[in-house]
Amino acid sequence: MARPLDGITVVSLEHAIAAPFCTRQLADLGARVIKVERPGSGDFARAYDTRTKGLASHFVWVNRSKESLTLDLKNPDALQVLRDLLARADVLVQNLAPGAAERMGLGYERLRALNPRLIACDISGYGNDGPYRDKKAYDLLIQSEAGFLSVTGTPDEPSKAGISIADIAAGMYAYSSVLAALLQRQKTGEGSHVDISMLEALGEWMGFPMYYAYEGAEPPPRSGAAHATIYPYGPFEAGDGKTVMLGLQNEREWKVFCDKVLLQPSLAGDPRFDSNSRRNANRQALKAIILESFGRLDAEQVIARLEEAQIANAHVNAVGDLWSHPQLQSRGRLAQVGSPNGALSALLPPGVHSGFDYRMDAIPAVGEHTEAILRELGRDDAAIARLRAAAAI
Repeated sequence: MARPLDGITVVSLEHAIAAPFCTRQLADLGARVIKVERPGSGDFARAYDTRTKGLASHFVWVNRSKESLTLDLKNPDALQVLRDLLARADVLVQNLAPGAAERMGLGYERLRALNPRLIACDISGYGNDGPYRDKKAYDLLIQSEAGFLSVTGTPDEPSKAGISIADIAAGMYAYSSVLAALLQRQKTGEGSHVDISMLEALGEWMGFPMYYAYEGAEPPPRSGAAHATIYPYGPFEAGDGKTVMLGLQNEREWKVFCDKVLLQPSLAGDPRFDSNSRRNANRQALKAIILESFGRLDAEQVIARLEEAQIANAHVNAVGDLWSHPQLQSRGRLAQVGSPNGALSALLPPGVHSGFDYRMDAIPAVGEHTEAILRELGRDDAAIARLRAAAAI
């Protein structure tokens, strides 16, 4: 079946996570993604670790279904190859160091003159202007600048997210912005420029705590795995030492929880706990009551009571449990993709579509498609040999 982005060509000057995550999702929808890498070593994320059959876990995650073209962009002939590609491409995504693309003659105005229909998406830490424009930006640094660390962790110590949340946020907004730009191009016939900032992307995700602390109000406290402002909503240990995650959202659920789960219906009217704000203020006292009740049960018995009462709950799974999660298995959400080191399991992208299947092609080796792309651009054997001799590819 035809995919939404079949026929769309994306060229990406990318490394690490933010831009590769954006372009992999474009590839999932059928786009041809040509990943430009350094000759020899390629994207530095290839060397982060060797955890996935000898390949880097980050790289495997965000680079399937792409073609790898190696170019030394300091070489004028290699740079001309890139310009030839961009002259016929639909999208350029880049997360080079601030100003690097402009210094190579790849600023938007020159790209627009080369290809008026090109959509150019820049991803950076802080955006293409402003006093922080040239400041180095890594995921943890953006988590800090965006205030994320101030609401994550325990009362005694802030914690970073266990995943690259600032990179992911930027990649998601780059992805949706490119899709929006493609829709806009259908109306205007012209390309456009997208400037994505990691700070602004994660800042958007910080909307709730920003408004909670509006105009100098007390910010939400760091509360570990528990919800900062709703209680009981978080992890509770059962009698077998295992942890159950549960969440109450309203007063109706609170009454049912007291009656059907704790078997203490009178607790619902206790003046310490008869509203969320009071439960939140007295969470330590309520926690002791819940733990005393759960301590007489194992985790599965707790979950059975919660299920019967229709109170939201979850197992506290380890990372590896997700590969065998019964819900993902039942819905057929796991596939296999090729790689330089053999077949690998992969989660299908979120969203089950009736009209098309996601593209789930192999993770490329460094420069695997270089020669084929060069021939497509009209380079003959002699031209390719010259590029190789100059270490330009």
